[in-house]
Amino acid sequence: MRNESPSRILVRAPNWIGDAVMCEPALRGLRALFPKAEITVLAKPAIAELFIAYPGIDRRLVYDDRGIHAGLSGKWTLAGLLRRHRFDLAVLFQNAFEAALISWLAGIRRRYGYVTDGRAFLLTDPVARPDRATLVHQVHYYWDLLKPLGVTGSPSVPALAVSDDETRAMDERLGDLGVGPDDLIVGVNPGSTYGSAKRWLPERYAEAALRVCRQIEQQQRRPVSVVVLGAKGEEALGHSVADRLTVRSAVLSGRTNIRELMAATKRCTILLTNDTGPMHMAAAFAVPVVAVFGPTDWRTTAPYGQEASIVRQPVDCAPCLLRECPIDHRCMTGVTVDMVTQAAVGQLTDKVQPAAVAHHPASVTGHSPLQGVTIFLDRDGTLNPDPGYIGSPDQFELFPGVAAALARLTRAGARLVVVTNQSGVGRGLFSSADLEAIHAKLRRLLHDAGASLDAIYVCPHHPDERCDCRKPETGMIDRAVRELEIDLSRSYLIGDHAKDMELAKRVGAKRVWVTTSEHGELARTESGEAAAVVAPSLDEAVTWILGDAAKSEKGRDELEMREGKAS
Repeated sequence: MRNESPSRILVRAPNWIGDAVMCEPALRGLRALFPKAEITVLAKPAIAELFIAYPGIDRRLVYDDRGIHAGLSGKWTLAGLLRRHRFDLAVLFQNAFEAALISWLAGIRRRYGYVTDGRAFLLTDPVARPDRATLVHQVHYYWDLLKPLGVTGSPSVPALAVSDDETRAMDERLGDLGVGPDDLIVGVNPGSTYGSAKRWLPERYAEAALRVCRQIEQQQRRPVSVVVLGAKGEEALGHSVADRLTVRSAVLSGRTNIRELMAATKRCTILLTNDTGPMHMAAAFAVPVVAVFGPTDWRTTAPYGQEASIVRQPVDCAPCLLRECPIDHRCMTGVTVDMVTQAAVGQLTDKVQPAAVAHHPASVTGHSPLQGVTIFLDRDGTLNPDPGYIGSPDQFELFPGVAAALARLTRAGARLVVVTNQSGVGRGLFSSADLEAIHAKLRRLLHDAGASLDAIYVCPHHPDERCDCRKPETGMIDRAVRELEIDLSRSYLIGDHAKDMELAKRVGAKRVWVTTSEHGELARTESGEAAAVVAPSLDEAVTWILGDAAKSEKGRDELEMREGKAS
């Protein structure tokens, strides 16, 4: 491979949602290889939606092969558009001949991809396709394409992110459909745009969902709803599942775009699904999955990182990769409700507690000393070092021990809410999309440690705007109280700055000043006025909160006993 570093890279994304998700680690690898390059993704409309606000790319271009880019004239039109961008490298994750043809027509000097579909003569840098006899997971297939360019190591688990606004919008929509904000959700995805051969039976999905709901209700003592997902054209299939349910349910089949589908999938406590795009979405959001496989090869397209979730009936004719079964569909009819239920129970036992905690931590523990308690958290200087303005995920890292400390709060049942001033947006130093990418990384780092955030509230305004949300103004906490129904009399605020302590004082939250930043000396001199306690680390702040909550709980119990005796 030639050594020059490209400055403008065109990435042709795969055409299927599942493949695009499995390609995501390779996109991150490409960004790591060429951190200064401008990376543009060319994708079909649905796939382009998947990468909205994705931090690893700079631009999305839509390839509308059923509209403006249809036919040879459309390809020429698209090539002309690409030519104006003056790309110097095309990385073709899409295997088709047309991907190489378009990059050649666009005059891209280096065209890099696997030798597939008779396109070798159109590639300047052809890469031999892995031997078909050697089974390689698709995540590795895309990752390995980059090895001649210099990528090393192994791919990570795919990761996706949706914004807080998208999450809130989906919560509101589900609420309108009767799904409560405290409900745990059994997601069911009974369809498959690939073809009917990949579809397990809808009546069995309904029965399995009911059994899983009962299992969760017994374990968690929480309300459970079923949400049915699906693509356009699968509305009837979705209702055929919902009509057989005796629990609260909502049908989103055919009623979501890609971003809404992502938000709905992320909201699930567990997903029962065929081998489809939403299966890979769920895995990328660390949602436990039970995936029924029949004609497709579980060895290459299992949900990466959750391969143990596969349910299948071994038959001689599978995997056949056919869209329609020419015989009796034995690979799917052989999968029983008991098999899926047992797999789901295993996933719930291993993983559902962290997933449930992620949305409503207080429900998981048998004894939750912080149930009903909200912990407001400053970000910069409290959770992470504050070098000035952090404008990209690469600049963001947590203080040592922070994730583990917040996991202790999560296990204790607390709600965790970040409130942060980010005037860098108002100053034009970074964009809202950059900020969303940083917060997606924050959530991933916490999730890996067993912690999660209920919400992140941001003031993006320049100080001169005199808004009502920039700390110590109370706007962010006022909004949290409205949206999350927070009891401020049972809340704490942890921060590293006098502004945080002033905010806590204004809203009536207990004040904890951590001396983890340059403002620590100020805490020691002003704590008598500003803070209830000063802690040298977030971990010690958490220890104090747990102790304080235990004392408060004991006091409430004693008061109830006295009142009971008096009556």
